Amino acid sequence: MSSRVYCTAQFLPKPGKESELFRILQSLEPNTLREDGCIQYRVTRHIQSPFADGESLPIVFHEIWQNMALFEAHCQRAEIVNFFETYCLAETGLAAKWNVCVYTDEPENYDAPKLANN
Repeated sequence: MSSRVYCTAQFLPKPGKESELFRILQSLEPNTLREDGCIQYRVTRHIQSPFADGESLPIVFHEIWQNMALFEAHCQRAEIVNFFETYCLAETGLAAKWNVCVYTDEPENYDAPKLANN
């Protein structure tokens, strides 16, 4: 059974702060990619395409974690806590709005095969 966790974290920068917030978010990548259980951690920015005209906040992290415990451990790292306190929660922060969600690729009530105990 898959235990992977997929996280999408979106950020709306305050006016004129998109480049600065993007650079700060990129600075989180190297240490996070070294964490146990981090499969993917990439900050991206929204671009226009006539084939993808949906709505999104302008900056989005795409994350894949081995399991929920490792994702939650990541969320409690001092560097990540400090980012949210400084750039999202503080009055002087760069983010006007943010949205962090986690997902699974398993259907609800998935009947996973049972592995034999060794």
